[in-house]
Amino acid sequence: MGRHGGNAVRRWGAAVIASTAALAVAAPVASAQAAPAAPAARAAAGPSGIAAKGAYLLDNSANKKLWSKSPDTKRQMASITKLMTAVVVLDTRGVNLNKKVTVKKAYLDYIRTSGGSAADLKQGDKLTVKQLLYGMLLPSGCDAAMALADTFGSGSTTAKRTKSFISKMNKKADALGMTKTQYDSFDGISTHGANYTTARDLSKLARHALGNATLRTVVKSVGTEQKAPAANGRTRTYYWNSSNKLLGSYNGAIGIKTGTGTAAGKCIVFAAKRNGRTVVGVLLGDSKRYPDAKKMLDWAFNTRTKVTWRQLPAGTPQD
Repeated sequence: MGRHGGNAVRRWGAAVIASTAALAVAAPVASAQAAPAAPAARAAAGPSGIAAKGAYLLDNSANKKLWSKSPDTKRQMASITKLMTAVVVLDTRGVNLNKKVTVKKAYLDYIRTSGGSAADLKQGDKLTVKQLLYGMLLPSGCDAAMALADTFGSGSTTAKRTKSFISKMNKKADALGMTKTQYDSFDGISTHGANYTTARDLSKLARHALGNATLRTVVKSVGTEQKAPAANGRTRTYYWNSSNKLLGSYNGAIGIKTGTGTAAGKCIVFAAKRNGRTVVGVLLGDSKRYPDAKKMLDWAFNTRTKVTWRQLPAGTPQD
């Protein structure tokens, strides 16, 4: 999660131990069970009682809007910003996901001064681009986001490179037709309040993002263990858990990104796939985002799903 418009963001520490190989853990089959809904249970107008300030429901397979609520009102998005950061990285021509990135002191200093949530990267460790994507998208690591922006931006200094990267984010938003979106940060931490989007725009971003196989693999992971060469010559294992409670709880859930901030409220961009059909949803400013996401998905799939919500492991960000 991030602090948006000067708002505080929570921070968490990923456990780290010494070890020797990397393993990504995909979302397990959820225990949730679905049963067809009675015809009267599916309101024609859309899901009822959605608390979000802005919402959007998209049939991703058909690229068709199913339902929306205030879809074009500009709102803050907190750490959902990081979804665009991932897209810019993955859409880079010739991107090398195995490229090693050395963790700089500047990334750790940024966490201390900004109060941003962290993947708890350690100075001098060498992580691959793909590992940094896990560190950014599962525990919502602002340090991992900065490392990616610094690596994929251009310029002679970290400040210039991250600024250049944010410019790429805005160009990508324009290319995707996200006409009411603007980024002024790579992670959702904005001191100027110029980091905003709409529910409709985020559905466009999510649809594009799900077209990338690497991103799909990352965002559907409940947790991951990533091993990286440490500064002391040994091997460090990073343990990261996803803050998205839909994963492992709602049958067919495949991501995508959470975000929380004082001004943004609780937000989520989510997706689920059943019987070959993928549905994407967006909730902005919703204190009941998980029950509401379930309502929206059940309505879209014309079903009732029994859900036992996954409990996040200790130390997992409440993003």
